[in-house]
Amino acid sequence: MGHIGIPEIILIVLAVIVLFGAKKLPEIGSALGKAIREFRKAGKDIEGEVKDGVEDKENEPKS
Repeated sequence: MGHIGIPEIILIVLAVIVLFGAKKLPEIGSALGKAIREFRKAGKDIEGEVKDGVEDKENEPKS
């Protein structure tokens, strides 16, 4: 349970086409792609900041 198969994907695609229409799908796909790219970029930025913070903490002179 929990696996999405081919029939379910086809059903979802058909439902999206019915709800939004075929002409809107490229716009929706583009917006979704941009959102995913921004999300990944933000995640990488946060990961880099955390790594820099950890490295700075490790390199501090101990008193």
